[in-house]
Order: sequence, then C-alpha cells, then structure tokens
Amino acid sequence: MNAPATLTRRLPWTSALAGVLAAGVAIALSELVAGLITGVPALVTAVGSLVISLQPPGAKDVMVALFGTNDKLALNVIVVVLALAAGAAAGVIAARRFEAGAAIFVGFGVVAGVAAARDPLASPVVGIAIATVAVGAGLITLRWLLRLAPSAPGEVGAMRPDHETAPPGDEAASPRDDAPQPHDDPALTRRRFLIASAATLGGVIVVGAAGRTLVDAHHVEGVVSTSTLPRPLVPVPPLAADQSLDLAGLTPIVVPNDRFYRIDTALLVPQVDVETWQLKVTGMVDHALTFTYDELLGMPLYEQYVTIACVSNEVGGGLVGNALWTGVRLKDVLEAAGIQPGASQIVGRSVDGFTVGFPTEWATAPDREPMIAVGMNREPLPAGHGYPARLVVPGLYGYVSATKWLAEIELTTREAIDGYWVPLGWAKDAPILTQARIDVPGSGERLSAGPVGIGGVAWAPDRGIAGVEVRIDEGTWQAARISRPISDATWVQWTLPWSAEAGRHSVEVRATDSTGVVQTADQTQPAPDGARGHHRIFVQVG
Repeated sequence: MNAPATLTRRLPWTSALAGVLAAGVAIALSELVAGLITGVPALVTAVGSLVISLQPPGAKDVMVALFGTNDKLALNVIVVVLALAAGAAAGVIAARRFEAGAAIFVGFGVVAGVAAARDPLASPVVGIAIATVAVGAGLITLRWLLRLAPSAPGEVGAMRPDHETAPPGDEAASPRDDAPQPHDDPALTRRRFLIASAATLGGVIVVGAAGRTLVDAHHVEGVVSTSTLPRPLVPVPPLAADQSLDLAGLTPIVVPNDRFYRIDTALLVPQVDVETWQLKVTGMVDHALTFTYDELLGMPLYEQYVTIACVSNEVGGGLVGNALWTGVRLKDVLEAAGIQPGASQIVGRSVDGFTVGFPTEWATAPDREPMIAVGMNREPLPAGHGYPARLVVPGLYGYVSATKWLAEIELTTREAIDGYWVPLGWAKDAPILTQARIDVPGSGERLSAGPVGIGGVAWAPDRGIAGVEVRIDEGTWQAARISRPISDATWVQWTLPWSAEAGRHSVEVRATDSTGVVQTADQTQPAPDGARGHHRIFVQVG
C-alpha cells in the first residue's frame, strides 16, 4: 500500500502571524513603489477611495462625527486593519491548503487593482501592475513563513488530500519540502520562525513608513508651484479695528490657511501640474471655453472675504471658516461663455472626478459674487484647499458648491445631474443655516468666580448677522456685542461679559440674521441639509 506524503499541521497562531506579515509585506511594498514613482497609486489610499465612492447614505455623518477632520486617517487605518485581518485568515487557511489561502490574497489584490485602476490621476495599467506585484510579494512571503512555522505536536499527515500519495513503488520517497524533518528540534524551529517573523515585521515597518512618508511628500497640503499672485484689480482695504474683537481664545476673524478646516473626499491631496492643467467651461453654453492657469491669472482678479462651512458641521463644531479669497468672477466667465436658455444648474468637476451642483440663478444673482478662486489670504491656494483653482459660492454649503482642484464647469439642467453627495442622502439645495458658536469658555472648563468673558463667532452667509444673544441657566436672553460685519458673506465675532458665581452653569447662544430669522432651538442632525439648534456648554465656577 502506498504511504501518503505528509504536510505538517501548523499551530494556528503561527499561521495567522504568517498571514498578517505577508499582508504587511504586500502593503509596505505598494506604499514604497507609490512613494518612489510619481503616478503610481498607493493601494491603501485607492481602496479607501473606492470605499468612499461606495459608501451608503449616512456614512459620512458617522465618520465625521467620530473622527472629525481625521476621518481620512481613520479610513486608511481601517483599510489596513481589515487587510491584515484578511491576511491572518488567509494564513490559517493556507496552512491547511495553500491554494485556498492564496485565493484570499488574490481576491484582495483584485479589489486593490480595481480601486487603483479607477484613479483618474493614474494609469489603469500601472494600478493593476502594482496590485499584482504586491500580491505576488505577499504570497512568496506567506509560503516562506509557513515553511518555517513550527508544527502542532503529534499532528502530521493531516494536510494533504488522501488521493495525493507518493508515486507507486516510491514509498520511501522524500517528503515535501515543507514537511517536518526528523532532525528538527521544536525549540530551534520555533526560534527560527520567530526570528524570521521579527525580521519581516521590522522590514514591513521600515519599508511601509518610508513609502508612506514619500507618498505624503508627493501630496503635501500646502505645497504649490506658484509663489505669488498678480495684484487684484481692486484690493480690499485693511480691516478696521471694530471688525474684530479682542478676547483670548476667540477664533480670529480671518482664519490662517494652516488652521482652516479641510473636508473633502480626497484621501491624498491631488498634485496638479499647472503646466498641463486646464479649466473647461462646457455644456449649455454658446461658446465652450478653455483656460490655462496663466490665462486665468491674466484675467481681472478681485478679492472678497467669504465664510464657508461644511454641511457635516455639528452645532458648535469647527468645520467653518472665514478667509480672504482672490479670484475671477464666475459671472464674467459665464457671460463670456453665454448661458443658453434652460441651463438651470452649474456643475463643478474636480480633477479627481468629484462633482457639485448648484442653481444657475444662485450664481447670477446681482447681490452675490461667486468666484473661481486662485488665492487664499493673499497666497496661492494651498494644495489642500484646491490649487490651482476652486469654486467659492457665498451662502451655499461646500458639498454643493465648493469644488476644489477645479477642472470643469458645466452648464446643464437641475434634473440632468446630481452632485456627488446628493444620491447619498444629502439635499440638492443647501443654503448655509444661521448659526452661532461659543469659543470661550470651553465646555466643561472650571472657572474662578468673578468677571468672565464669553465669546464666539456667528454666521449666516450670504444674509449676514444682525445680532447675537446669550443666556445663562435658562435666564433672560442678553444681547452680545458683535464685531462690525465685513460683509453679509462673512461671520462676525461676539462677546459678552459675565459676572460668574459659584456653581454649575449652562451658557447658550443664538443668532439672528439680517432678514430677521432667529436661529432655531430645535435640534437636528447634519443630514440632509445642516445641523440645527443652539450651541450650549456647561461650566463649573469656583
């Protein structure tokens, strides 16, 4: 009778560890190649972008609520953790039947390859190629580590199907190269496996960290290739003393670029080459237009302060900011193109395929100045805020208006296209709500009895703020002092002196816009068209 060839049953923890390390090798290698070669997509980021594109309604709300502006980092970490978990499962399965475990690796590789091929800024062939290389490296690592892994005591011969026997007449044939050897010392085998695993882990950490550092260096938020902007035709005058208030901890009336919030769908900041970049105006226009970056800068530039906000901002949240934007009047561009009758929607498209849509009548209203912005606080747009050009539309939440890394403006109908977020449950019409926020004191802060300054910001672009009121412990509403508004498109600062007495107190704020609408106290979640309610904090005095 022919004796079956043998394959050792691996200890489950060693098999799982081999799988985790093999997955780590695949990830680290893909990161390094993406960091070394411009145009090669990072697979972790590509998979994360695929997840974003397939997200169900409400997912954005959850991620922003949990992680705030760190939502992209959190998504990348989740992708890596899931990949390592799949690697662990593949390792355990591969220890019994290598082909089955390898199928899990290949499956993940297919997902990564598809995700990389979808990247509009990279070649599909390159994306598929890097996924293939990464999977191959992972499989080689997995087989190598499984061969080194120690076996379960006394369990041999359970791994190969019964029909796979030694050749007839060759009962004494040598066992497979991954079978246990009679002279192997279990302690030596375990030590050898642990050394190999530690070395692999060290390599994964070093290579992966180096690759991610290089990838991030290619996608730095603040790096642009233009250092100066032409002088605007009519620069705005310096802010007057009464247009900002002096209170420690108060958000500045103009938020510096490096402190300005950033929320978008790009896991890596697109790096646009302005030598080849073009902005197209297409659709229902009399004359399709195309602008290079130099042509855009050569047009009459103007400046305006505009407060923009993210629809995901919770009541009292920080996803709102005011900046001085420099750019070209969108009305001038639309007039040059010629808007055809029936063109009821303007769609902005980013270089990475992101879309927004807002009513044409909003952009053409005489009391509003939407713009193609090229500068932020008198500097070229930082890469993270849309370099080389973006849309800034006063009064609308960013998800329906503020296209970063702008590549196309299309005139179409409201029915023809829904912007990126609308099919995911967000409203198609999204004017920014009237809101006020308490900056100081901080919620939960312990204060000394006596004079205390309360302050914050309030906004209702493009209606403007007429007044802010504060009440302590459900008492009478008191009018706060507000800074003189820069314009109806910007927020204001507000302050109120308070003589604090010992005990626990609530502080609540509400704003009234210039149309007379008082901010509602009724609480709602951000979806589908912005959070409502009064910002309230609690402090302990004494």
